This record gives sequence, C-alpha cells and structure tokens, in this order.
Amino acid sequence: MMVEPDIIVVGAGLFGLTVAERVAGELGLRVLVLERRGHLGGNCYSEIDTDTGIEVHRYGSHIFHCSDDGVWRYVNRFSRFNDYRHQVWTVHRGRIFAMPINLATICAFYDRTLSPDQARALIAREASGLGNQPPRTLEDKAVSAIGRPLYEALVRGYTLKQWDTDPRLLPAEIISRLPVRYTFDNRYFSDRYQGLPIDGYTSLLSKMAATLGVEIRLGTDFFSIRDQLPAHKLLIYTGPLDHYFGFDCGRLGWRAVRMQREVMATGDVQGTAVINYADPDVPWTRVHEFRHYHPERSYPLDRSVIFREFPCAPGPDADPAYPIRTDENRRLFETYRERARAETNTIFGGRLGTYRYLDMHQAIGSALKCFETIIRPRLLGHPAPCTNLAPEG
Repeated sequence: MMVEPDIIVVGAGLFGLTVAERVAGELGLRVLVLERRGHLGGNCYSEIDTDTGIEVHRYGSHIFHCSDDGVWRYVNRFSRFNDYRHQVWTVHRGRIFAMPINLATICAFYDRTLSPDQARALIAREASGLGNQPPRTLEDKAVSAIGRPLYEALVRGYTLKQWDTDPRLLPAEIISRLPVRYTFDNRYFSDRYQGLPIDGYTSLLSKMAATLGVEIRLGTDFFSIRDQLPAHKLLIYTGPLDHYFGFDCGRLGWRAVRMQREVMATGDVQGTAVINYADPDVPWTRVHEFRHYHPERSYPLDRSVIFREFPCAPGPDADPAYPIRTDENRRLFETYRERARAETNTIFGGRLGTYRYLDMHQAIGSALKCFETIIRPRLLGHPAPCTNLAPEG
C-alpha cells in the first residue's frame, strides 16, 4: 500500500481513471482510487467470454465516438482503435427497420419509394398536429421530428421499457441525441472518430491505471471506509450524487440494466452488433452480439454469444446508470447540487456524480477539463474556480 495519497478518487470509471492518470502522470502526485466493483472501467468494462473466446461488454455495447481532437489524442495514448462503424436495426411487429430513422426507414415503414423531399413533406404532414409550440417533452420532440405513426411504432414502446416513465414526462433532450436523416446513411454516429480499442476496453483502462503513482483498490466501498480517509485530502467523487449525501433529501430517479447471456450454436446470430426491439410486449430492449465489434479478429464459426438487455430499477445486482431527468428529479437534483457546492474539499464528476447522461468521450472530456481548470490549480495552490461540479466535456 502506498504512503498517504495526495488525492483520493472514488470510482474507477472513465472520469475517475482519467483524473487519476493526469494527476499522477502530469503532476507526479500519489492517487488512491477506490472502486466498489471487482474490476476497472465502470460500465465500459469488457472481458473474454469463457465459452466462445469472444470479447463481451458486460454492461452492454460501448462504441467510442467523438469529434474532439484532444479527447481522441488522449485515448490513443493507451490504445489503437479499429475502424468499426456502428449500425443499429429495430424490430417492430416482425419487420426490421434502420435506426436512427433515415430515408430507408421511412420508405420501409410507409411501404413506398420516396425521394428526400417527398419524405420531408410526408413527415411534416404527420407532425403538423403540434402546431408552432416548441417541443418540451420527449414525446413532443419525437413527434415533431418523425411524426406520430413512426413515433408510436419505433420510439414510444422502446422508451417506456427503457425508462419506465411516460414519454410525456421525459425531457426532450433524451431523444435529441438521435438524428433523423433524409438520406440512406444508416451510421448510428456521425462523429469524425469512431471505433473500438484494438485490444479491448479493459486493456485501455488497465494502461491508464498502470500510471506510476496510481493505486487502485478494487472491491472497496467508499462508504464503508469513509471515516478512515484523511478528510483534508481532495476527494473526487464519481458515485451517485444522492448516495453521497445519504439520500437525505430523497432518492433521485435512476435506471439500470440487467443482461441475460446466451451462447448460440451458430457463427452469427443476428448479422449485426445491436438490434432494438420496439414493441412493448417484448420484455427486452436490445440484443447485443459482440463478435461484430472486432471484424479484425478470428472468432469461432460454430458458436456466438448474445446479451439480451432488460432495463430495470437499480438494486443489489443492477447499479444506477441512466438519470431519469423528469421535472421532479431535476428539482431534487438542484437541491443536491446546492449541497454539493457547499462541500469544501470534494469535486463531483462523471455521469453519476453530476446526474447527467455522458457518453464515454464526454466523460473523458469533462475529466480532462476538470483537471486543467479545477483540480490542477487546487493541487498546485493556485486560485481555481469556486465550483465543486465537474464541467461538461
């Protein structure tokens, strides 16, 4: 065990590991990272499936994508990336459609050949019921973008399963992440840089954690040893914000996921990495087949492994992952944010610590910015902004 650390990081996810690597690698200081789980990387942890030899993402598919040159240069210090480009398909009533919604989706759904202009005009007619009011909810936003028939078929049921919340109560920002294209471009992401680490996420994360001066303690619950930690040390907390304060003001709304693994006696189960299931009577939301993420690898031709994804409430076997940012939860978050601002020696970061949905590149970008603008100045004794919440990436 190292001597007393200069800084303590709670959580060995992307935000926490990025901060730890920067503090130790650039400043030469000692960092103690506490991780409750038995592995690095939070939800982007990957491992080799014992029955097939296929690398799987234990908590669901993770594809790295960004257009930020600085973030891309940073992750490439620890791994090369393949050139995988993500495509997703959605099943509705026994038919399969491209997702995000594009010209092929619209043509297939309405069973006709449409030009881009014809498709725009059709969708405009279907969405005309909203009038001129700006969309406030997920349902409003989706209907204004794709019309009610497509929304009811491909979005509403999936959303109900994913969030267990009426889409009329969810914020529009959730659906804003998915584009609508009037071309046949079926790439899920349009970022400049995309791919997966050649040797897998765990290899990348392990190289970050191997930085001289970083000590990782896996299987260690911060709350069980909180009173034993030196209170004067700067603490970077990336766990659930409400848990940090003992749920004193109430529990924020979170969703989690549960994965059901199955090995199949075929070299290709579904022909692509992810298929969504939009119908509410199908209990799972997605099926992941991980062999498709590394076409450069030689995987067995007689078997494959799939994960069915079931959204659920957080519990002993399912950690919180997605903030449910309803109006009620936003108000509760503001209460916790005010309490966070009053903490004198703790910085809150990551998806859970800031109650924000963050993709991988956003978590890393936020950590890099937090290190440069808040953590580094504090550790070097320079003036730093008076904020305890990590900035957006």
